[in-house]
Amino acid sequence: MYDELFEAWRKEHENPSLQSLPRDFYVRLADYMRRIREERRMMDEESIRGKLLRKEEENARKMIDELIRIRYEKIKRLITGGEIAPLAALTEEEESLYNSLSVQAETYQNLMEDILQGRKPKIRHNESRGVLVVRILKEIPQIIGVDMRAYGPFKPEDIAVLPEENAKALIKQGAAMEINMQK
Repeated sequence: MYDELFEAWRKEHENPSLQSLPRDFYVRLADYMRRIREERRMMDEESIRGKLLRKEEENARKMIDELIRIRYEKIKRLITGGEIAPLAALTEEEESLYNSLSVQAETYQNLMEDILQGRKPKIRHNESRGVLVVRILKEIPQIIGVDMRAYGPFKPEDIAVLPEENAKALIKQGAAMEINMQK
């Protein structure tokens, strides 16, 4: 997985356009990072293998951070430029991000248009049903939602948009609390 990560990171750095990633890339990356952490826990940190694993984890973290940041910026640039992202190039998580950012950009454009046309700006509420916005209260490992998508892992104080059924279960367990998005 390290080689695949490096190759994705390198391509994203070298090309101005968004590069294709497998749909499950981030899920596999999360699994890879979990395995490194588990292996490091079982190992003497001062052994050669322990030092190599620590360095591998450090390098992987830096590449993951840069890769996600660069791809996020490219996705934002596509949206603000009025271009359509090549959905085949996006991971499942990025497609969700792209859809959310597109809605925000459209709301912004509608606001601008209303003002420029001399109309009173309209307050448009998110019409999506079946999701809740929650504040995470406890550390939660990655979960699979009722929509069969991966969510998390989460840390306390994270904000997440989850399928209503999953969100209500976490709220009932005391692991999250709903954020009311209405005025």
